[in-house]
Amino acid sequence: MKNKIEQLYYHAMLFPGMVALIIFSIIPMGGIIMAFQNYQPAKGILHSEFIGLDNFKRILLLPDSKQILYNTLIIAVGKIVLGMIVAVVFALLLNECRLLMYKKVVQTIVYLPHFLSWVILAVMFSNIFSYTGIINQIVTFFGGEPCMYLVSNKWFRSIMVGGDVWKHFGYNAIIYVAAMTSIDPTLYEAGEIDGANRWKKIKHITLPGILPTIILMTTLNMGKILNAGFEQIFNMYSPLVYQTGDIIDTYVYRVGLVNLQYSFGTAVGLFKSIISFILLVVAYKLAAKYSDYRIF
Repeated sequence: MKNKIEQLYYHAMLFPGMVALIIFSIIPMGGIIMAFQNYQPAKGILHSEFIGLDNFKRILLLPDSKQILYNTLIIAVGKIVLGMIVAVVFALLLNECRLLMYKKVVQTIVYLPHFLSWVILAVMFSNIFSYTGIINQIVTFFGGEPCMYLVSNKWFRSIMVGGDVWKHFGYNAIIYVAAMTSIDPTLYEAGEIDGANRWKKIKHITLPGILPTIILMTTLNMGKILNAGFEQIFNMYSPLVYQTGDIIDTYVYRVGLVNLQYSFGTAVGLFKSIISFILLVVAYKLAAKYSDYRIF
């Protein structure tokens, strides 16, 4: 009886979160049917014309679809790969730091950008990379030519990837630092007895010790490979860089909400979600096969 009462308390704690999940995540999924309709707001979902897979065929026939998918993949993969590398390297460096006060100060500084909105950071980046910004001032000081970086198809993707990595690498490093604390200290002592220097201990003890965590994070990020960062790009791009900066999410926003093509926008979003789910399953299977690592 006591166990049942305790379980009832736990379920009561979960209840508000489950209600919010159902209202804001489960029920709205009924709107997926719009992807198979020629949705008309005046008729509603129940009375709009059903057109099957026509919206999905239109996605494949659009001349811009390949470029948008390519932009999304380039930006998303760059963020995932570079973000993971920088976070792991920073965590390794932080783990080697022996000055506790200095370590705490550095952690605090690099964690802060994660909690700033892209609305704020977009203004900051716009000022930094403007024609009279600090970047162009440095370039002209060394004899180079100033450039409008945020409206340049040559630089836009690099700025998006670099900006996202800078914003999140400190926060992402927390996971790897936590994983390092679970490594048996006697392994490092044994390494010192065998004459291993810091680099060899990192290579043969620390990295293998956090490898399962790296695999887990990479596997989870595969499901986000088509999420190139709507908030960041929406606040920083312009029609001048649609060629290299337009991604699936910004395209869905323009088509579905701005141009009022609700059915087509829903179809594009559903198509993206299906591909992301498939990639996540494939990544999980590969991680289980080659690294013998399973989440469940």
